[in-house]
Amino acid sequence: MDQEMIKEQAEKILTNHQIGTLSSVKDSKPYSRFMTFFNDNYTLYTATDKDTHKVDEINENPNVHILLGYTYDGTEDTYLEIEGKATVDSSEETKTKLWNDKLSPWFDGPQDKDYTVLKIDPIEIHLMNTNEHEPQIVSFH
Repeated sequence: MDQEMIKEQAEKILTNHQIGTLSSVKDSKPYSRFMTFFNDNYTLYTATDKDTHKVDEINENPNVHILLGYTYDGTEDTYLEIEGKATVDSSEETKTKLWNDKLSPWFDGPQDKDYTVLKIDPIEIHLMNTNEHEPQIVSFH
């Protein structure tokens, strides 16, 4: 599969699947949690409270891993494994851009002082469970 086909398939999964797992590192151990992701040209964003363990973990070690796109029974689903670098983005511009009413159970609006955004810049995206039987890789470095 050529790079353009891999990128197209990855973009389709990023567009159609917003719930996935985010794994960060604390004390050399992985910690995973389900998150909702928003895609902007392969860069992922996810809303969180500024006072969470994941924010502390990312500030200490920005390396993260994301699983996205796995549904149904998993036997034929193509999904993504994403290796990335995360940063905490509390800018009003990003918070406003990402804001939607689904965040209102946790935050009072884009101006909420506890609301922040994690930005994940991909290093590699692995397209998994394809007909090629081996991961198809898009590298961003």
